[in-house]
Amino acid sequence: MSDPNTQSLPPTLEETIEYYIGDFGWKQLLQSTFISLAWFFDAHQTFITVFTDTHPKWSYRNTVSGAVAGHCNNVKCSADICKLSPEEWSWDLPASTSVVSEWSLLCAGPAVIRGLPASAFLVGSIVGGMVLAILGDSSLGRKKLLAMCCLIMSVSGVLASLSDNIWMYSGLRFLSGLGRGAIGGSAIVLASELVGKRWRDRVGIVGFFCFSLGFLSLPAIAFLLRGHSWRLMYLATCIPAAVYSLIVYFCVHESPRWLFIRGRKDEFLKTLKSLSCSNRGKKSLPELPPENLQGDKNDAVCLMLFKKSWAARRLMTAVVVSIGIGMPYYGMPLALGSQSFNLYLSSALSAVSEIPASLLSFYMIGKFRRRGSVMGLCVLSGTCVVGSVLAKGRELKGLQLGLQLASFFGSCAAFDMMVIYTLELFPTCVRSMAVSVARQAMVLGGAISPVLAAAAAERRNAWLSYGVFAAAILASGVCVVGLPETRGRALSDTMDEEECKNMEAEEMMIYGGSREPEGQKGGA
Repeated sequence: MSDPNTQSLPPTLEETIEYYIGDFGWKQLLQSTFISLAWFFDAHQTFITVFTDTHPKWSYRNTVSGAVAGHCNNVKCSADICKLSPEEWSWDLPASTSVVSEWSLLCAGPAVIRGLPASAFLVGSIVGGMVLAILGDSSLGRKKLLAMCCLIMSVSGVLASLSDNIWMYSGLRFLSGLGRGAIGGSAIVLASELVGKRWRDRVGIVGFFCFSLGFLSLPAIAFLLRGHSWRLMYLATCIPAAVYSLIVYFCVHESPRWLFIRGRKDEFLKTLKSLSCSNRGKKSLPELPPENLQGDKNDAVCLMLFKKSWAARRLMTAVVVSIGIGMPYYGMPLALGSQSFNLYLSSALSAVSEIPASLLSFYMIGKFRRRGSVMGLCVLSGTCVVGSVLAKGRELKGLQLGLQLASFFGSCAAFDMMVIYTLELFPTCVRSMAVSVARQAMVLGGAISPVLAAAAAERRNAWLSYGVFAAAILASGVCVVGLPETRGRALSDTMDEEECKNMEAEEMMIYGGSREPEGQKGGA
């Protein structure tokens, strides 16, 4: 691109930023990678209850000799622990290894109580994603929101380790979810807005890799702490997250796009200089885009999303699709604690399957259209869920686990693609809010998953949980056709700019037949 200072027409904001800081320099690499680490700690708190709230194994004993008569868990056992006297059974590990055994929850009322902490966390994530994400597009910004949410999530986790009953614990899990709600959205938006157009979607995939690594490290941490109190799991994962939040606040740059549309030009220029890896950052300041680019800055974020019919349609469709994807994505791992598989091995395999899913997303994001990709992955996941239930009915345990992992793989890739897709559908002024709403819609789908899994285990009816998962994600594959195609498009910064692109695409479709303008395929 030529120097913006010599152009006859004012440059766009994207052209100005790319000219000054380049497409993808080493400073941008360090910043975007460190920002993406937030997903690592996000994964810890999302799936930690798989280990802290697991249904522990127990043994029933011969009341005469005291010898072990058999080992049991909540899935398969010839004896009912709730009908045995305290002398007839014992936990295989210390009671403090799980909240279920420490607080005697196995026989304490309906299965819903045991799934309450995990559901409370996911409900908190929904509330946090809807409420706190507004600050990322308005007064607080991407960086400060990310640091604040990480701190809330980690401090709440530390306090959760001090809980002495299920209700206090569930309340703190809700608060932890509240902080977690906007982490992924603010991290992926901030990381993508610090790099050039060509690398934007690929930088987003880095966050998914970090999430996979966080999920993968969780079984390792749990295995090292096996036999110890579940409280240590929270301390081991939350203290590093608290340190990370402080480093983000002091060392990470704010999004130059957000700074400009908020009218903070001095900070905008200072950020461009700091991110520049070339001599351009030491010479004359870039010519800035016209002032009317800031036209949306004083509008309420929620109002902007709904006062435009096209934006409201996109958001509602993205929400419906995301809910269906979220059910198997969160439900499959959270249901592992109520399955008869080895908990550490099956959790590790689920985590490992996220890595090839991220690799697949990385490949697909540059090669294929967004709509077709999401649709195909939803069909793959839903089909494998149905197959896993049929395999369970025929007691084909190996095939069942393989199909469950394949289903989780498909939902992981669909999750990744849908987050990037949503990021591309909305302009800078509402992007953080839109991405967070879509992510929390996925969480909403997952919020009922722990309860469904616990109820299915109690009634020994896999269709009660997995049947719902399959129906939801298959329906998502159908609904995604209501969204426009975004592959190859430049990001818009204001609602008016995006609306103009939509009108141009519609006119091209009307007057040019099936031909679509370059970079704006799919229309509105």
